[in-house]
Amino acid sequence: MKTAQPPFDIVTDPPTAELLEVSRRELRETPEVREQAIQRLRTLLHETTDLHYADDDDFLLIFLRPCHFYPESAIKMMRRIADFKKNNFPLMHKLHPEDEKLSFIDHKIVNVLTNRDQKGRRVLVVNCGAVWDPKLLPSDKLFRMFYLVHLVAQLEPATQINGVVFVMDFEGLSLKQVRGLSPSFSKLLLTFLQEAVPLRMKEFHILKQPYIFNMVWTLFKPFIGDKLKKRLYFHGNDMKKLHKHIDPADLPKNYGGTRPALDYGSRDWYPCIEKYTEHVHRWNGYGYAAGP
Repeated sequence: MKTAQPPFDIVTDPPTAELLEVSRRELRETPEVREQAIQRLRTLLHETTDLHYADDDDFLLIFLRPCHFYPESAIKMMRRIADFKKNNFPLMHKLHPEDEKLSFIDHKIVNVLTNRDQKGRRVLVVNCGAVWDPKLLPSDKLFRMFYLVHLVAQLEPATQINGVVFVMDFEGLSLKQVRGLSPSFSKLLLTFLQEAVPLRMKEFHILKQPYIFNMVWTLFKPFIGDKLKKRLYFHGNDMKKLHKHIDPADLPKNYGGTRPALDYGSRDWYPCIEKYTEHVHRWNGYGYAAGP
């Protein structure tokens, strides 16, 4: 396997003045608000003795930025994440990048564009159609890939501030994939995305979905809340509709963009996931102080 090089990595440098200006406008972040919010969230965390999380400044910012620097909202998010981990303990317990290595290396389901879009957002591409064989990559392994990607993304200040866009490509969807998208998996995934991700989830785009997608939508629909409904877009094969949200200059040829067609995938991103194994291990210990 070739060793992936940047841009197959995240940028953990402190936010630029330009990024901080975005955060000021959209998230209320100023030096004064940031300092007060960090101190208040640290106090709340110490008072909430049933929760266990790190309390250094950079870690607390992971929760404060998506919560617009409201500490009370951030501590509620920490509790939702603890609940999710507790309720899905067998799936989450001792999650380790090395255990999921083959999922990244051998399959082309989960990908992250190396470039950001015109709003500085990370773009996650999920191939849920013909390229996914649920027998070779069961839905629980697919979810663990999502989980590891989100753990790494949360370390990137630009992503904390600008947020994430999901592109779900259903080209070639058949009954084989529909069976893999079971009601239990659908509930797990949508609960995770709506309640337990400390990131700004900006948009969800459904692409190239065939008629059989209606069966998938029937599974998803009961678990979709009002906030997500407002950020969910269906485009079929009409890439011009997608381009109203993501500039074609920032999209690969696969989606009507002017960038080259995708020739990379999770295989190339895996070394980045592995690089942040220590963060994954620490995260395994966060949640309820008494464990599950």
